[in-house]
Amino acid sequence: MDKISNIPCVILAGGKSSRMKRDKCLVDFKNNLSLVEYQYNKLSKIFSNVYISSKQNKFDFLENDSKIIFDKEEESSPMIALESIFKVLNSTKVFIVPVDVPLIEIDTIYTLIKEAQISYADIIVAKDDDNHIHNLCGVFSNEILPTVSSLLQKDIHKIQTLIKSVKCENILFENKAQFININTPQNLEYAKQQDS
Repeated sequence: MDKISNIPCVILAGGKSSRMKRDKCLVDFKNNLSLVEYQYNKLSKIFSNVYISSKQNKFDFLENDSKIIFDKEEESSPMIALESIFKVLNSTKVFIVPVDVPLIEIDTIYTLIKEAQISYADIIVAKDDDNHIHNLCGVFSNEILPTVSSLLQKDIHKIQTLIKSVKCENILFENKAQFININTPQNLEYAKQQDS
């Protein structure tokens, strides 16, 4: 398959990692020095342009910080990250994936991108066969930026509130294991043993 060139990919890597007790971005993962490096390398095979959303440059594998979208606010919030992403990137749509979802399948990504190219939805995200919606795994349109900014002005940071405020479409995927979040050391060990 050809690389996706019209939609950039952004890896969300600015969270607190409180349950992991250390920065989950920097844990080693499958022959990579860090989880974020694994995600970056994997997604660079699919997308022409891959960026990392973070508060700081903590990524030794990057030559410079041109691929980092800096999140300037002190508070950690995916809503703040979304605002920064759309203010920096000159793109109508962006594929978003958290750093801690490394097992997402390539076919899943292509399916979400394909749907985004024909859908009128502002956000298209994955849903698994347990009916769990993965609110930060999908394609986001820059049409949501005014809503994001408005919610932030009201100090509302829940992505669920954003999802309910714009037109959102969920796509069902049967392999729920691909959406496992690496939040704990146990999750990390499980994910390391899986193929991806």
